Amino acid sequence: MKVLILAGGFGTRISEYTEKIPKPMVQISNLPILLHIMDIFSHYGHNDFYIALGYKGEVVKNYFKNFSLLNKDFKVNLENGQVEFIKGNNLNKRKWNVTLVDTGLNSLTGRRVKLMQPYLENETFFLTYGDGVSDIDLEKLLKFHNDNKKTLTITAVRPQARFGELEIKDELVIDFKEKPQLHQGWINGGFFVAEPRFFDYISDENIMLEREPLEKLTSIKELAAYKHDGFWQCMDTRRDKQFLEDLYKKGAPWIR
Repeated sequence: MKVLILAGGFGTRISEYTEKIPKPMVQISNLPILLHIMDIFSHYGHNDFYIALGYKGEVVKNYFKNFSLLNKDFKVNLENGQVEFIKGNNLNKRKWNVTLVDTGLNSLTGRRVKLMQPYLENETFFLTYGDGVSDIDLEKLLKFHNDNKKTLTITAVRPQARFGELEIKDELVIDFKEKPQLHQGWINGGFFVAEPRFFDYISDENIMLEREPLEKLTSIKELAAYKHDGFWQCMDTRRDKQFLEDLYKKGAPWIR
């Protein structure tokens, strides 16, 4: 199946890094978070990627254009410019097809998806954001989607609390959990599965995917929710990035 990744936003909440590079290229342990996300899909055999670019999209294009060069040792003859590769690393074992499409600097998420329609309109496809990782079982997600036969399936997640959780009764703490997973309320965790008819619900206007399209699908009961109780984390802030870095050192739960 094809995988559409939205990677064009400004990433203003993590501007310490995004002044120079787009958020999907911010690194977690020397690897852009975008590649961590792609590895999740690749683990389940989905290697055909379509990346919707915007802000500093040229950085992403140059990275993939020079992917082999960046991830292999080589020697170069400065007289004739001939390059001879010596050896590569594990990154070069990725057998991916990557299509990079400029969907506009100021496009909102709905507009970016709509502009990708020519590449995706004939088959069911995955859709996600370029800043979130998870240990989600994509086979179970896809089966859930196929069983429910809805236009779109959204993955609902419960994020981890930023602070310790206290349960208080009669002015005494009766339970304390250090940064537990929240058990109240579900949020949009990305990792969608979409049918081609989903494009019919996205206008040609510059709109947010999370507004009119999803609201319309909700009103006609065509939006299914796959509940994922496992690990999920987005990278919105510097604190999130450091959290993911720390997890990676301990054995990142999203890596298979």
